[in-house]
Amino acid sequence: MIRLGSILTVVVFLTVLTMPTLLPAEEFRVWGGKTDDFTDSQGRVWNGAQLEDQTWGGWIETLPRTAEVQNLTADAQAQAEAAGYDVELFYAVSWAQFPDTVKYQFKTGDGVFDVTYLVGEHWSPNNRGFDIFIEEENVEPLYVTPGADEIDIKTYPGIEVSDGTLDFNFAGNADTGAGDLNAMFSALEVVPSLSTDVDPKAKLATTWGALKGNRQ
Repeated sequence: MIRLGSILTVVVFLTVLTMPTLLPAEEFRVWGGKTDDFTDSQGRVWNGAQLEDQTWGGWIETLPRTAEVQNLTADAQAQAEAAGYDVELFYAVSWAQFPDTVKYQFKTGDGVFDVTYLVGEHWSPNNRGFDIFIEEENVEPLYVTPGADEIDIKTYPGIEVSDGTLDFNFAGNADTGAGDLNAMFSALEVVPSLSTDVDPKAKLATTWGALKGNRQ
């Protein structure tokens, strides 16, 4: 008969083998219209988006244009603060002259990610229309940017990557009815989705149940 101590030893051994490696999950952040990096008030680094083929990724196909207005309404400032973002992130943009599009890749590796799109509108209030594609899926069809010196923050959870890179495409769409089809963004944030975390307790319970079954 197998002793209880031996069984517990096997359980611990198997649990260690099946436990995921607890390495810090890499996060990706860029701010539009910039080549230099920006460290925000929370210590997070936002890479300059006007670069290509960096360790984190970069723009692809066509270098985006840039524009900047350092002004936000009081409501926009409050919205940014409540969401945990510094107002500086909403001043500048990377944009494309329609029919060109804005395209980016992040070297995320495979996995599931939560993606946040941030924009400040200073040029075509309520009159800039485009589609937002992530991994070739239109996650925000017929999007129209907000009012003058206002901001928008949109999060798309559970984006799955199976080819090693997370792809973005911002493309003007006349079906929005907007007069300005020049797509743009102020910042992009990509973080590993928390919903993909493995529960060690569940693994232990499964392993212990299997061993008990083998004893019967």
